[in-house]
Amino acid sequence: MGKQTPSLYSQDDPLALAMKPPALETDEERIARVHAEAEAKLISERIDAQLQQERDLLKRKRADVKLLLLGQAESGKSTLQKQFQLMYKPHSLDQERASWRAVIYFNVVRSISHILSTLESFDDGADIDDSTSVYSGRSPKPALSQTGSSAGRYDPRSPKTTLANLRRRLMPVVSTDGPLAERLNGGVHVSGSGKGGVYVRSGWQSRTIDSLSRGMRRNPEADALPQDPLLDQVAQLLEASKDDIKELWVHPTVRALMHKRRLKLDEWAEHFLKHINRVASTSYLPTTDDILHARIQTMGVAEHIFDVSIHGKSVSWHLYDVGGARGQRHSWIPYFDDANAIIFVAPVSAFDQYLEEDPRTNRIDDSLQLFTQICSNALLKNVHLVLFLNKTDLLKSKIDAGVKVQKYITSFGNRANTYEEVVQYFRAHFLQVHRRNNENRRVLYTHFTSVVDTKATQRIIGNVRDSIFRGYLQDAALV
Repeated sequence: MGKQTPSLYSQDDPLALAMKPPALETDEERIARVHAEAEAKLISERIDAQLQQERDLLKRKRADVKLLLLGQAESGKSTLQKQFQLMYKPHSLDQERASWRAVIYFNVVRSISHILSTLESFDDGADIDDSTSVYSGRSPKPALSQTGSSAGRYDPRSPKTTLANLRRRLMPVVSTDGPLAERLNGGVHVSGSGKGGVYVRSGWQSRTIDSLSRGMRRNPEADALPQDPLLDQVAQLLEASKDDIKELWVHPTVRALMHKRRLKLDEWAEHFLKHINRVASTSYLPTTDDILHARIQTMGVAEHIFDVSIHGKSVSWHLYDVGGARGQRHSWIPYFDDANAIIFVAPVSAFDQYLEEDPRTNRIDDSLQLFTQICSNALLKNVHLVLFLNKTDLLKSKIDAGVKVQKYITSFGNRANTYEEVVQYFRAHFLQVHRRNNENRRVLYTHFTSVVDTKATQRIIGNVRDSIFRGYLQDAALV
């Protein structure tokens, strides 16, 4: 056999194989190859973008502030959250404004129901002590006429007859309590929901806004309120009943029960009943002040993100508003390990109130016990701590009305029952708790607050912001 010429491309040489001219592609093969190359490039770009996003997120998280709002139920945490929203994200509050109408209607209806049920339990005021300077609520004793006793006659002018008529006429309003609660809670039923009425899940405003937006699209008048059959029905009932509601609110028996402290209404209830003419209008849209006073209980933990600027640097604040009822406090713990700061809200006006969950526990005592747990928690030893002694306006009103602190807080002793003496007494107790649980010599920033007062609260929020940045963000070169 003759000698064979060696092939230029050896099957055993991968480099030579790679240099081998490609075989001619068919059109289908070329299209498939181009498609595969484009898909591979797209996947690679997505991976690169995801990695960059994760790097940016990690970098941003190091600069973010995680702020927890802690305190018992009805302490004012959610109102404080609204003040943060009003200060740093005001447009979002405007977008939510219409959704708060359902909450406020529910607050009004629940307040009327509470007044009527209290009157019924006291037999429309018949057992109120006559010694009070306020009208006792008893019907005048029937006078004997020359023809005999008038006892048993129906007197349409008697206070008890008036209350019975008011109760009858207001029943349609009270009957909307259930549908409004169902609307707000979205089917979430929690036993012992308290005076606030119902629990709602985080994001209820968005769900309500979506519902209202669908109604708005059906409404040809751009400036009209969104159409909502339930809210429209409640609005019509309130407007038709506003004179009866006003009469109930100023009725001598109701005034007497409030004076004797046998009928206790929270500040949100009094706010809306005092402004029932405006709230009962069918064109009613909640004001910012109305939203600050509105009462709704959030179940679980709600996160709110705000971009806060200081010294020209914008930093994201993650504000967590947590449920304060005893049964929800376990949900706080997962948020402790990486918290930067805590605002603990303690309502000092609650010295004469007791827990819904445990009527034997004074609310001031509960706040002190809860504050002790926060101060002594190992995960929070280095967390920036701010104390809001809240609802000082209500405390002052109670003191001015002659309510004696010593009657409810026996350790107050014979101290002067003045606002200044009382508020400093409570402050001293919270400071003492902090001193006993402060091995790291952490500074406690204390503020006397009424978080429904927008101007004063936003000034305090500015101070809190500055102290958090100074104390905890220097290492991140943000100040």
